[in-house]
Amino acid sequence: MENKYPEGSIVYAKVNPSLKLKVRRYVKRIYYCTNQEHPQEKELVYFERELM
Repeated sequence: MENKYPEGSIVYAKVNPSLKLKVRRYVKRIYYCTNQEHPQEKELVYFERELM
């Protein structure tokens, strides 16, 4: 299964669409994202179905 969002893509979480996220890594069907506005904050982790 291939990832839908390549590394470096800008995505939004379905639960918080106003938060702009950048895909940093994709490992074992999990996306590791950083907040675009505050990149020093903790990474956020999502499954593909939780992103848009």
